[in-house]
Amino acid sequence: MVLVVIVAACIILAAWIGVLAVTLPKFYRTGTWRGAWVGFDVALFVAFAVTAWAAWRRRQLLIICLIVLATLLLCDAWFDVVLDVDTPGFLASLLSALLVEVPLAVLAIAMARRLLRLTIGRMMRYERPRSSAQADPAAGPDGQHPARQADQGQNEARKG
Repeated sequence: MVLVVIVAACIILAAWIGVLAVTLPKFYRTGTWRGAWVGFDVALFVAFAVTAWAAWRRRQLLIICLIVLATLLLCDAWFDVVLDVDTPGFLASLLSALLVEVPLAVLAIAMARRLLRLTIGRMMRYERPRSSAQADPAAGPDGQHPARQADQGQNEARKG
């Protein structure tokens, strides 16, 4: 069902892009320019703040925050550059995108990928079912690996 919805959304979006490409004017003047950019930058600020909080508190939410942050940074770079073409601010926008926004986005994506891989690896290591034929030779008398016992001991010490 999810695949059907995603494919349908792609088809509708492709048609909408075609409509926009044909019907939108080449130039458009807006009266809400300041509100749009300030609002977007507030959203970017909130994304940075929540990402910092999630990193500080070591929350799994950090993975999602990093992806949202990277997405907003790339959107900011795109719109800065595209909307400044043929203006005196184009070079500054291009340099800002290439030297600040895109590298930060790539860093955020790399960090999210690393955290996701670590999380999945840890889950697979601890959730793997063990049969008696696959008993771990390093396991203690209770059948648990010493490293896992240490992790559980640290978790219990934090709770207490």
